[in-house]
Amino acid sequence: MPLSTAQSFAWSMARTMMTIIVLIETGQGFSVMPLDEFDGDPACIVCEYDPFNR
Repeated sequence: MPLSTAQSFAWSMARTMMTIIVLIETGQGFSVMPLDEFDGDPACIVCEYDPFNR
């Protein structure tokens, strides 16, 4: 998915699930997932969305 779409989706997902969401870069674009489910290369993480950090 495009970066702008992934950013919006990640923030919405973080606020809805109340968990840290990571935005990662893949070979096909960008993707989002909960941090506790990510087990890939940390260098792929573009941004973390923490709903508790203000």
